[in-house]
Formats: sequence, C-alpha cells, structure tokens
Amino acid sequence: MGYEFLGYENVDGSVGVRNKVLILPTVICINDVVNKFSSLISNTSVALHTCGCTQLGYDFELTYRTLLGTALNPNVFSVLVVGLGCEKVDPHKLGDEIAGSGKPVEVIVVQDLGYEKAVEKGINILRKFVDDVSKLRRHTFDISNLVVGLECGGSDSTSSIAANPAVGYVSDKLVDLGAAVMFAETPEVIGAEHLLLRRIKDEHHKEKLLKYVEWFEKEILESGLDIRGTNPTPGNIMGGLTTIEEKSLGAIIKSGSRPITEVIDYAEKPRKKGVIFMNTPGYDIESVTGLVAGGAQLVIFTTGRGTPTGSPISPVIKVTGNPETCVKLRGVIDVCVGGVVEGAETLNEAGERLFAKVLEVASGAQTSSEILKHNEYSIWRVKTSF
Repeated sequence: MGYEFLGYENVDGSVGVRNKVLILPTVICINDVVNKFSSLISNTSVALHTCGCTQLGYDFELTYRTLLGTALNPNVFSVLVVGLGCEKVDPHKLGDEIAGSGKPVEVIVVQDLGYEKAVEKGINILRKFVDDVSKLRRHTFDISNLVVGLECGGSDSTSSIAANPAVGYVSDKLVDLGAAVMFAETPEVIGAEHLLLRRIKDEHHKEKLLKYVEWFEKEILESGLDIRGTNPTPGNIMGGLTTIEEKSLGAIIKSGSRPITEVIDYAEKPRKKGVIFMNTPGYDIESVTGLVAGGAQLVIFTTGRGTPTGSPISPVIKVTGNPETCVKLRGVIDVCVGGVVEGAETLNEAGERLFAKVLEVASGAQTSSEILKHNEYSIWRVKTSF
C-alpha cells in the first residue's frame, strides 16, 4: 500500500510540509529588530537565538552550520537574514550559501543601512515574501520524501512502556516505506550504546557513535560533577526512572528496530534514508533545533510528564503514554497512548493512530505547539565565549 501526503515542492527538489518565511538573525544583538519585523508582518517565523559572536573553532562551526541548516530546511520557502555588522557570523556569506539552494533570500545589515532604513527595507522585503508564499499550493508526494525527527523530554516510566515503543512502531513503518527518521541525544544512549552498535553495519559509523559517547563521558568526568539530578532529571526520577542506563534503554526504543544507516554530527544533513543517529545534547530544545537544522520536516516528541516545546520551523507532534498527563496537559498533547498502559489498546493500534497523525500533520493539520505558538529555538554551545 502506498502512502502519500500533501506538501510543497522546493526549487532544490526537496519537499516541505510547511511553507515558512523565515527571519534569521545572525547574532543575539539584533533580536530586537527581528522581533519588530515579526510583530509588524504576520505569517513569518523567527529563529531567535543567543549565539553568533565571540565563538571560536568547533563552537562557532556548530552555530554557523545550524543557522545555515535551519534556512535550508525544506519547510522554509524564503529567508531574510538580519545582521548587525560586527559579529563573527558573516551575514552576506550566510546569505550567499542560502541562495545557492535557489531559495529567495535577502540580507540586511543594520550598521550599513542605519536602524530606521533597515527596518523599512526589511518590512518591504517581508511583505513581498509573504505575498509570494501565499500563492503556492500543496501537491501530492510519496511518504518517502519525509525526514522525521524523534525526540523525548520530561520522560517517565510510561515513556518506556507506551510512548517510545509506539514511536518505534512508526519509525519502523516509515523506514520500510522509504522515509528517513533521525533520533538524537547522545547522553541518553549512554549505557545502551552496545545495542545500537548491533544495528550499524558500517565500521566508520560505529566508530563515530562511540566517539560521540566517549566525548560526553569525558566531559562529565572532567567536570568533577555528579551527573545524577541532571540526567536523569529530577522530573525523570519523580516519574520512576532511576539511572541513566534505564533512561537510555527507554529512549532508544523510539528509533525502532531497523538498521542504523548513518551517524552524523549536530545539525548535519543526512545523506541516506533509513534510521539516522545525530549527535546532540540531551537538552530537548537544543536537540530539536539540531534535528530541524539537519532537515527534519516534522518531529515526534514523546513526553511522560508533559512539555509544551515546539519549533519555529517544523511541526512538533507531542505524544504521551501517561494517562494523567493526557488529562492535565491535554492542551499541549497531540496523541495520547495511555490506553496501552491501561490495557485498553495494543502498541500496534497506538502506533497506527500515531502514524495516521504523522500523515495528517505532514499534509497541513496543525499541532498543538503550532496552535499555541510554541516556537523554541536554541543552538548547542560546547565552549565558553571569549
């Protein structure tokens, strides 16, 4: 049986499930101007962040790659890059690389134009972008065009019992149909990495996974701090999770059972279909940002205790296996699989309902995080500022 969704075709051949006009600041110092743009021009999306200057080496590389990857996400139709003019991220270089994809892009540098002229020019650019995007229509595409990010946050014991296994069912089905799924959070595979290694045939990617796990372990040990209380978090512990190994076992179930075809770094774009592992921190918002910058058109996010986290670029489908959370946080939950815990539904039945939701959202149905305008965006920082 073939599965299809209604999406937008981009000039580079990629397919979006949304059609965003993105306002992209190069540095935190320009966020006030960006906020002014978004308040004056509706139907625009903003990726506010705290990075862009006084960064060196790998830390700067991550920021630049994330900004570029966010702009190149298939859900983005056009981009207004807003720079200050003295920051480490070069606005014109960033704009040129975005333009290389064929996407409409304009660059404004406030120190070059002056504040008032920059605001005036930005408003005129955005009005045209919004008008252009309003004329585009959805078309039918095969499900193999999807790249789905997988995330968990505020996990509890029901995450391992119901929500994550239901996502694992969907992951297997998507992969079997030719799509790609990306899961992440390197600290949350610690203690279970041997299970993932069994699913990787390529020795190079096995070595990359181990390298990323060892890096996090080294950072934890060198800090001299006790990770307990941070991972698992206080909420995880109150929800019944006791160790990082136990949390990891539950977390990796989201990726299903199919072979892992590729291991990539933060905000990198995968080159293959199938199951992809991305190196990210365990911090939910930074992890989702990395997945979106890597090209995920939508994200399935499991939560036991509940969280309203969203994204300015990709719809986030919130799933819980906790019957109490289904009631208490029903305003932010999209799919409740608490019936699995209560014995009223099988995992396969829950998985099929979630799969149907994925197709609905890919075709334009809004998630709770979109309706409530939850647009969190945060770039991973690995070193101090100078």
